[in-house]
Amino acid sequence: MEPASGEVEYEPRSVKEVLAEMKDTAELLIDLSFSAVFHGSDDIASEVLALEGKMDVLELQARMSLLMAARSTEDAEELAPVLGVVGAAEKISDAAGDIAKVVLEDIGLPQTMRAALPEAIETLVRVSIGESSPLASQTLGRLNLETETGVRVIAIHRGGDWIMNPDRDTDLRVDDRLLLRGPDEGIGSVYEQATGEKYEPPEPPEAYDTDLERAVDSIVLMKNMSELAVDLAYGSVLFDSTDVAEEVVELEAEVDALQSRFEAWVLQAASRADDPVSLRGLVHLANSTEVISDAAVEISEGVLHGLGTHPVVEHAVQESDEVIVRVTVAERSDFDGVTLGNEQVETETGMRVIAVRRPHDDWVISPGPATEIQAGDVLLAKGTRSGAERLEELAGVVEPE
Repeated sequence: MEPASGEVEYEPRSVKEVLAEMKDTAELLIDLSFSAVFHGSDDIASEVLALEGKMDVLELQARMSLLMAARSTEDAEELAPVLGVVGAAEKISDAAGDIAKVVLEDIGLPQTMRAALPEAIETLVRVSIGESSPLASQTLGRLNLETETGVRVIAIHRGGDWIMNPDRDTDLRVDDRLLLRGPDEGIGSVYEQATGEKYEPPEPPEAYDTDLERAVDSIVLMKNMSELAVDLAYGSVLFDSTDVAEEVVELEAEVDALQSRFEAWVLQAASRADDPVSLRGLVHLANSTEVISDAAVEISEGVLHGLGTHPVVEHAVQESDEVIVRVTVAERSDFDGVTLGNEQVETETGMRVIAVRRPHDDWVISPGPATEIQAGDVLLAKGTRSGAERLEELAGVVEPE
């Protein structure tokens, strides 16, 4: 725990524990920072900066623990890739903080950012539990918010601590700050229960010129690719897969190419804008998003260079709150011969399939609802532990070779 003076002291925590917390925090930071931008939320942007401060402490603790563990030249060689993973998570944190500052410092961001969101995107808001709230002193399992309203509590800020991916046994307390994700209707219901006040959704954005819309669309695509790159990077580490690590490199190259096109469209839009300075927030966003994709490559760098995965990193990824699993589709299972959309994997399990490996080592990266899966396919998926168990049941899981 960070002392009140702001100084950070060595704690005898395992490197595995710190790395798992860094992974979860980095992924949440990406999610929150872009949500702050898309929804124009100062509240969520403030939470990003608070989490960034927590990540700074975790990084120092991880580095101190690694220094304590290195007692020989051999130790140093084995732990070098682990330092790379630590540094990459810190870069993601810094980039997320820079994205949040675009909102908090009003650097300049067109309202059309919200128009770029898919129509079905869910709202993310921050809400505090009031003293008279019926949610106080209840567990999430008893409230059953996700089933009743479609709203999920993705994190809780309690005092100076964070609870990542709270589960059904997590209790809610007065003054807890909840980060909620869900449809506007459900968000409104939970917001009113928590605060006693009516939820007011953001006003719809105005239309903008074509070049600016293209630039914003590029930002959204860069964001999606960078998030996928981070997921795949941790997957490459967990399964020591050079193939997946190489896909991370390809995604990073695509993000670089998108950034170049983005810059051209912004310059063209600026030539027609009444106030070109108002667009500089977009440039900040693109630069920070590109940093996230670079960090993903750094996570998988040890695998790329044939150094293998240090067991401490593998165990940290396995034991983080949001797990990455690999399951093989068995013959005559529920998944044999259907599309991911038909089986509604996310609805049934809460898991997101981020890649599919065909029997002949062909990879389908970021598969969609129309992606067909067959017996022998290996699914790389991300989500909760209970969701992973359900996914394995539906796939009739067999151990991959």
